[in-house]
Amino acid sequence: MAELLYLTDAYVQTFEAIVTAVTDDGLVLDKTAFYPGGGGQPCDFGTLTADEQRWDVTKVKRVSGQIVHFVAGEKPGVGTAVTGQLDWDRRYKLMRTHTAMHILCGVIWRDYGASVTGGNMDPLKGRMDFEFETMRQELVAEIETAVNAEVAAARDTRVQILPREKAFQIPDLIRTKINLLPEGIKEVRTVELIGLDLQADGGTHVKNTSEVGRMRITDYKSKGKINKRIYVELE
Repeated sequence: MAELLYLTDAYVQTFEAIVTAVTDDGLVLDKTAFYPGGGGQPCDFGTLTADEQRWDVTKVKRVSGQIVHFVAGEKPGVGTAVTGQLDWDRRYKLMRTHTAMHILCGVIWRDYGASVTGGNMDPLKGRMDFEFETMRQELVAEIETAVNAEVAAARDTRVQILPREKAFQIPDLIRTKINLLPEGIKEVRTVELIGLDLQADGGTHVKNTSEVGRMRITDYKSKGKINKRIYVELE
């Protein structure tokens, strides 16, 4: 299994690695800082270089348990040393956005007890669905005020990898309506916005909520009898 650098340090921008396998689509490395996508967060982009050669990483995806870095053209052989470089501007925007989604989730869980029923994000914007029966403009304004108060509170982010048994002793660890963690997972990665939110999560986040920046709720829609969608953008 590759060493997944982003799990313990989301701020790694460049790294050295060895090619361990070559597929029709791309390269498998012994370590990577590229996030393969999941949990609503898109995959990273960037480049791989070796000597004078350079490959644009156009997609990263987990395939049959391996993380494949999709590249075009003639590929290096197994054993080649490469340097990985993330598209950091895009990644950092996604980190801010993902943490913003956790702030939104944490506020709505704390203040209204509503579970998450879905979500997705792009750099600096995203949407989340919650189990609300009704949604009105006054409620949306309350939520926007509350989430920006949490940004201003400058809450630190704490990431831990815990044994499954210990992780599931944490109350309300799973905030989604359906528990998406496979039964066979022995360790659970948790992301905590200290004092606000604690969830099982595999994505990348900023170190402090102050890095998120101001959040705006740009729209809301009913997606069903007890399913309301909230759209957020960052400034």
